[in-house]
Amino acid sequence: MSDSFDIIVIGGGTAGYPAAIRASQLGMSVACIERRPTLGGTCLNVGCIPSKALLHSTEIFAEVSEGLEEHGIGIGGVALNLRQMIGRKDEVVDGLTKGVEHLLKKNTVEWVKGSARFEASDRLAIDLVEGGTRTLTASKGILVATGSDVARLPGIDIDEERIVSNTGALSLNKVPEHLVVIGGGYIGLELGCVWRRLGAKVTVIEFLENIVPSMDREIARHLLKLLKQQGLDFRFETKVTGVEKRDADLLISVEPAKGGATETLDADVVLVAVGRKPYTEGLGLDRMGITLDPKGRIPVELGFKTAVSGIYAIGDVIAGPMLAHKTTLDGVRCVEGIAGRYPGVDYNTVPAVIYTSPEVASVGKTEEELKAAGIDYKSGTFPFLANSRARCNGDTRGLTKLLADAKTDRLLGAHIIGPDAGTMIHEAVLAMEYGGTTEDIALTTHAHPTLPESLKEAALVLLGQGMHI
Repeated sequence: MSDSFDIIVIGGGTAGYPAAIRASQLGMSVACIERRPTLGGTCLNVGCIPSKALLHSTEIFAEVSEGLEEHGIGIGGVALNLRQMIGRKDEVVDGLTKGVEHLLKKNTVEWVKGSARFEASDRLAIDLVEGGTRTLTASKGILVATGSDVARLPGIDIDEERIVSNTGALSLNKVPEHLVVIGGGYIGLELGCVWRRLGAKVTVIEFLENIVPSMDREIARHLLKLLKQQGLDFRFETKVTGVEKRDADLLISVEPAKGGATETLDADVVLVAVGRKPYTEGLGLDRMGITLDPKGRIPVELGFKTAVSGIYAIGDVIAGPMLAHKTTLDGVRCVEGIAGRYPGVDYNTVPAVIYTSPEVASVGKTEEELKAAGIDYKSGTFPFLANSRARCNGDTRGLTKLLADAKTDRLLGAHIIGPDAGTMIHEAVLAMEYGGTTEDIALTTHAHPTLPESLKEAALVLLGQGMHI
């Protein structure tokens, strides 16, 4: 077993393992360092995959419980088996983590189980999970792909039982009577929806005045309205100052974000979902001469190069959206750059999806960003209420919105709230990747009746040619 490699990747998550596989495909010898007992990182183990499994299961439960009457389907005696639902989620995760392990073996990537720390720009000491230390060297580069960790609030200790992060919220052994979610972002909204569908009272507390501040405001207003209709309560411009554990419940202290009188809320579970922070603890980056930015991220230049030759950084530890597919893009482009290929990336064409019901998907600029930049733009929207397939399916919530340059018609942004938005957004992503226009979308023949027709219709509206509204 060699201790010398071309590439060493620290981290086996959605940035690390694709980077390792791609490096191997390009003819390099590769080691991947991961201390978890399973590969796949946060996304696969305690993030996007298990949460989507539960979101799907709970959406089925909600639909069967209360949403089939209009279709002429009556079902009695619907019962929840939470243990089985959680077990199915675990089976999905287990199958996929084993799949990643197989892919590393298939691509001759050595998985070294342990924690890494730099001894030199080309050398790592690995504290092995099984005990002992192993020293590895890399001739072409070491990639830091250690991901991110839960952002914490001062004075609130997460125990993953009553005060939980996303990890604990995915494995509760009973449905909470009252779940308080601290944070109105992606994680908080998705997991809030999971437990609301199963019967919990859910209160979302957000420090800012809106949910998901990065979202196009028109879309955010629609989402907030629909979530309220589903029974979620919201407290905006509110600060959580403490959580006190009592015998049977939790006492949450809150006050206005701008200051004011304190009040208390009772709950039996609190979910802390105020974001994530880069994880670089224990790597010894400071000893290598790498200084983190004010947000704890590793600064990189073109090609994901750090300030130290031979050390690269990818994924959640660098600037950019903390999305699994973005981190995979980083990893692949990084090793392709090391191999002499063009390493550039365009984060403007990276889509984002919130898997609530309905889903919200976006790519490119929001209206607010275009206005702030002084860009002259046109917009076109089309409601699913006017989409034939949405009417057939009985789900007409939401709309499709396109934004284009007023002079060139080049597509600048797309925002969808509605059924299967996460799938439909990719037509807009592809158009933007190729510098397409809304006219290109309008001239593309879409099958009828389908949900993606809403993109064509929104493009026609933007061009002043709308026919169905």
